Amino acid sequence: METDIKVRYSDKDLAEFRTLIEGKMQKAYQDLELLKSSYKNDGNNGTDDTSPTFKAFEEGSETMSREANTQLALRQEKFIRDLKNALVRIENKTYGICRVTGKLINKERLKLVPHATLSIEAKNMQS
Repeated sequence: METDIKVRYSDKDLAEFRTLIEGKMQKAYQDLELLKSSYKNDGNNGTDDTSPTFKAFEEGSETMSREANTQLALRQEKFIRDLKNALVRIENKTYGICRVTGKLINKERLKLVPHATLSIEAKNMQS
């Protein structure tokens, strides 16, 4: 059994993760605004003079696109919520601790998925 297992990330590490997460949040908010503005767009692309068949196809396509944008916006909102929760864990100094194993989540994993709450080990146990 190892005796030098770290219980939590250092304040310096947490500050680095905070910077990373805040950057991702800023980008996520920008992406969400883009999605919302494209969703609110009335979609009239000047096709009033085209054939009825094409117009019906385009309206169907627009509905599909609107639904896809809505789904993307919902996913983006969840991502932002997850990032905010990660910032709370940084404040509490519990960031990066796997909620199943209690071990530290690998730094590389956190850099790729900064809102992760499970280690790869715990993730594999779920499969």
